[in-house]
Amino acid sequence: MNRDEAFEELKIRLNHKDILRHSLAVEAVMKEFARYYDADVEIWGLAGLLHDIDIEKTAGDPEKHSIVAAQIIENFDIDESIIYCIRSQNDYHTIPRKRKMDKVLYAANHLTHLITYCADKLPDNNLSDVTPKMVLENISKSDIEGINIEHIKHYIELNITLLEFVEITLNAMQKNFDNTKM
Repeated sequence: MNRDEAFEELKIRLNHKDILRHSLAVEAVMKEFARYYDADVEIWGLAGLLHDIDIEKTAGDPEKHSIVAAQIIENFDIDESIIYCIRSQNDYHTIPRKRKMDKVLYAANHLTHLITYCADKLPDNNLSDVTPKMVLENISKSDIEGINIEHIKHYIELNITLLEFVEITLNAMQKNFDNTKM
């Protein structure tokens, strides 16, 4: 399955534009980290793009999230590592995150939400105005609705600093959504 085919499958299943936009943001971040770790950019990108393909179908039942996604994408001609990565993102399933790809998806998924939250707090909601400092200041908050700060803290498993993790994630989002509102 190529990226365009995956995107079409995603659009069939996601009706909410913010969820679709989040999937695109996570795809961009995963690709950036694949380059950083000299890994397969296409595979990492597909994992990011498809990680929430089931989110509308499993809304209200978080225990099914990611398992249903895996069931959906098992029907695609797709690398098994993507299926595993998507399964491992949900703590309910206690699937070990073994590879860097699994660990990046787990931590960066919520960091993209936090960066969007930071953009939404700005007068023009402009992503290009978000700075690493703004993001770091908000990581210490534990009461931001829908953002699991504990997931973000797993950046430590990637052998990089928190600042590097934030900068890579923010840069990927800004490159792909420059001068746009998140």
